[in-house]
Amino acid sequence: MDVIIAPLFQIVLIVIRLYIWVIIIQAILSWLIAFNVINTYNRFVGSISEVLYRLTEPALAPIRRRLPAFGGVDLSPVVLILILVFIQMVLTRLMFKVL
Repeated sequence: MDVIIAPLFQIVLIVIRLYIWVIIIQAILSWLIAFNVINTYNRFVGSISEVLYRLTEPALAPIRRRLPAFGGVDLSPVVLILILVFIQMVLTRLMFKVL
């Protein structure tokens, strides 16, 4: 059983870690677009922005609905990253407890 569970835990942890990086990249890209550093009329930038938006928005939208507005600052990526780090820690503890 450990032969199956340990790699599954590792895969889930890797996916969570990659998703955290996707959230960070999307947040930075949105700041660069908001400050007109990057132009979304560029097809490459527009397509990357759209992919990142589609990957992150399903998880960020429920958090945005519950968080109060902080003067134009979107804290939902920070909250989501904290939730994902908490899940990572719980899974790591479970993995060491099971194995």
